[in-house]
Amino acid sequence: MDRNSYVPSAIGDVEVASDGDRWALVFVKDLRHPPERVWSALTDPAELDQWAPFRANRGLGSTGEATLTMVDGATEVPLAAIVTLAEEPALLEYTWGDDTLRWSLTPTDFGTRLTLRHSTEQRPIVPMVAAGWHICLDVMALLIDGEPIGVIRGNEARDFGWQGLNDAYAKMLNIDGD
Repeated sequence: MDRNSYVPSAIGDVEVASDGDRWALVFVKDLRHPPERVWSALTDPAELDQWAPFRANRGLGSTGEATLTMVDGATEVPLAAIVTLAEEPALLEYTWGDDTLRWSLTPTDFGTRLTLRHSTEQRPIVPMVAAGWHICLDVMALLIDGEPIGVIRGNEARDFGWQGLNDAYAKMLNIDGD
């Protein structure tokens, strides 16, 4: 697939859940590869840099401190992170600034069911977060399918259907969107 012909996949399986005094986006995506392959995409810095909204200063497959640098064009914002769980190839959890991301990988007959639980303090941003992860996970799926199109992150995502996804997730989750 050519980068310019990328169109977001269908709206994903998402929900918003109360997480104590925080809100969690729960995003489920089925992938055609085994958990070990998906794990590599989630933890290897070179692969993360091809699909994630950040760059990692180290592999995320082991617990401990890391820096995840959010990238938006020429703007880079380093955020402290701590990998709190790394159970290859099933469970990865880390903080990213004030947020917590928990990735669960479950084997299926067709590959892997990836479940992302992204916990944040602000419920109104959940549709924006869902739209961003939607595009990132589409790009990750293409990468692990052997058809990389290059990372789409930050404001550039607006050129690839982010606003429509944000609006659709806001409606689906019954949250006023951006």
